[in-house]
Amino acid sequence: MASKIRGKDLIKIGFPKKNNGLNIALGLINRYKKKENKEHILDNVKHILEHPEVYVGDPFWGKVVEQLIEPKKVKRQVLNTHKAPHHVFGNSEIKEQAKFQLYGALKLPIAVAGALMPDAHHGYGLPIGGVLATDNAVIPYGVGVDIGCRMHLSIFRESHTFFDGRMHQIKNVLRTHSKFGMKETHDKKMDHELFSDNRFDQIPLAKSLRDKAYKQLGTSGGGNHFVEFGEVEITDENNEFKLKPGKYFGLLSHSGSRGLGANIAKHYTQLAQKQCPLPREVQHLAWLDMNSHDGQEYWLAMNLAGEYAAACHENIHYRMAKALGLQVKHTVSNFHNFAWKQQVGDKECIVHRKGATPAKAGQLGIIPGSMTSSGYIVRGKGNIESLESASHGAGRAYSRSACKSTFTVSDMKKQLKRKDIKLIGGGIDECPQAYKDIDRVMDLQKDLVEVVGKFHPRIVRMA
Repeated sequence: MASKIRGKDLIKIGFPKKNNGLNIALGLINRYKKKENKEHILDNVKHILEHPEVYVGDPFWGKVVEQLIEPKKVKRQVLNTHKAPHHVFGNSEIKEQAKFQLYGALKLPIAVAGALMPDAHHGYGLPIGGVLATDNAVIPYGVGVDIGCRMHLSIFRESHTFFDGRMHQIKNVLRTHSKFGMKETHDKKMDHELFSDNRFDQIPLAKSLRDKAYKQLGTSGGGNHFVEFGEVEITDENNEFKLKPGKYFGLLSHSGSRGLGANIAKHYTQLAQKQCPLPREVQHLAWLDMNSHDGQEYWLAMNLAGEYAAACHENIHYRMAKALGLQVKHTVSNFHNFAWKQQVGDKECIVHRKGATPAKAGQLGIIPGSMTSSGYIVRGKGNIESLESASHGAGRAYSRSACKSTFTVSDMKKQLKRKDIKLIGGGIDECPQAYKDIDRVMDLQKDLVEVVGKFHPRIVRMA
């Protein structure tokens, strides 16, 4: 069995002793090929040693071959003394800690440009609300743990009066058909074409996570993730939906790629930190070279996780609509915690948006407030200074720990009652007071987006 393979077995068939590929090969074999025949694997490795050029870019052996042909040297990176060009939107509303995080990222040797959105606050790696363009390098923690996390809005044909006389029914549907956190999954699982995607077979880590992803399809994470019914108010007469200005019945969700994305983020961050040692204050910003096997593999895995996050939202909205006997008429979906290839000046860069959302000219998005404040349906203006980005929400004014020591459950209940919001789940760390004033945040990004309409929450479900 492959589990019995040792370094001496590989050395015996000709694997060079002083090559990091030896450790990489052993790690891959013992993690992903335990059930395969030992002799078969050794024959495979022997063929790789004789003809390494054949395996360049191979999904499984590519990284081993990379070390055999041109071993990668690990060297400690030194920060630049100057910051890359950047813009801060809503400077007065952003705490210094978040700004300093961006400033550290802007001194990376790979940094090209950056921006900070008005909802920004301190996070891990990049600040939440941070945007960073890099040269031919991707930063797993610049993308974040919840890869492809997104807002997804469904607008139904029915008007907001659909709530009348149905509040109890809608609340029960929300309670029954939404699942949150680590343990909750749907009793009735649903398949999706994404699970047949060949990336699940090409990427060893993704292959090991496919069953977990299948079980979690259509569920939401904890923290600030939500599913809520509310009123969609269209205010722009020239809206892309071709809807008359007015109020419609709507469903809004916020969640990401669940365990699939979290495990991908953890794995490739560890690889990046080994390959790219950085000063302690910016160690979470270790990057992968896009010309490397790991860089290309992470890119595939990141995009797979992003598509999975989209599939989760589609499943959530399908279940809700079916339970109510409705059909979705229009959708708006925009995501953050991702990296895109994008032209910045005269250079194609990798643009990371950590808790920031794309806002290209004409691009629709939804920017929520809190459980008691309205969200905004927006159209991007393609502002170059923001790297064609906007905020992904109102942004936190208080950390989770600060909320627990500052506010009470009674405070939160009073806010909910005042706004006539029904809440299922949710904790004091997500109380309305935890967030910045969404109207102020929107005022600070008038140059980034224009308003098409609003979403007013009525029944909110959280973990």
